[in-house]
Amino acid sequence: MSKRIPFAPLAAAIGLGFSLLAGSLVAPTVAHAEGEIRIAEQFGIVYLLLNVVRDQNLIEKHGKEEGIDIKVDWTQLSGGAAVNDALLSGSIDIAGAGVGPLLTIWDRTHGKQNVKAVASLGNFPYYLVSNNPKVKTIADFTETDRIAVPAVGVSVQSRFLQYAAAKQWGDKEFNRLDKYTIAVPHPDATAALIAGGTELTGHFSNPPFQDQALENPNVHVVLNTYDLLGPNSPTVLFATEKFRNENPKTYKAFIEALTEAAEFAQNDKGAAADTYLRVTKAKIDRAALLKIIDNPQFEFSVTPKNTYPLAEFLYRVGAIKNKPDSWKDYFFQDAKPLQGS
Repeated sequence: MSKRIPFAPLAAAIGLGFSLLAGSLVAPTVAHAEGEIRIAEQFGIVYLLLNVVRDQNLIEKHGKEEGIDIKVDWTQLSGGAAVNDALLSGSIDIAGAGVGPLLTIWDRTHGKQNVKAVASLGNFPYYLVSNNPKVKTIADFTETDRIAVPAVGVSVQSRFLQYAAAKQWGDKEFNRLDKYTIAVPHPDATAALIAGGTELTGHFSNPPFQDQALENPNVHVVLNTYDLLGPNSPTVLFATEKFRNENPKTYKAFIEALTEAAEFAQNDKGAAADTYLRVTKAKIDRAALLKIIDNPQFEFSVTPKNTYPLAEFLYRVGAIKNKPDSWKDYFFQDAKPLQGS
């Protein structure tokens, strides 16, 4: 049996790099006028709608329909904590992250900046995968295992893991597995899991990274979020009330652009795959990517689905202080998205 090499140095280096990047974003910035929008996305197919918006210049297109020229700035970060920090600092206007980070920042800004979700990015199953043959369920993780997530305790993957732990051991033990998690960007965690030989034996991922990891026969699924919660929208976009109110034309153009992108991606999976490859420069075979995107469990839609069970859970265990009565409490009520959950 080969000896496992501690993953901590690499995780620390990666974490430092993204901390520095996040730090560069938290400097206060001057509020801008209508006609500019700064968007932060992360890694994976779940952000494909933003790839389509960017590739087809849809915000600019719908801005012209509103009578304005819109300048769009794109930033890529890793982890909900960095994204939330950037939004609160005024460095970005639209944040792309999981429902977990959304609920954290909604709770934190309730009655103040009033951050709420703008739209969903679609419905996708997320997998917790492992290369440890002894780990069949979450109950099998031990002190020798480490589970990669985008942001410890904040990312939607961390929240899904807590939800699963609460189902396994009860609400009082919801954070039982937190001590095994470390923050690592999806591309690096996937490479480490496939290579093996480190203490990182688990990765709560998203597509296409989970699919790439599963191509290795030593990697298997430990937990599927659709089994945990049913079909749901794990990743969303959110903004401050101030940006929405002060930039109505820019905001509307963004919503219209996103809606058009969702229709495009849902109705033409081949073109959507080509867009993802063109924009992200991802090193994945087109046929393999198309197979992932064509999964019948995938739905590209701006309408949120089944987000409230996680919100209710986080309030129940004390992770958020404000109790949302429904999904409408943490989503702006615009013409789109329509009826969600």
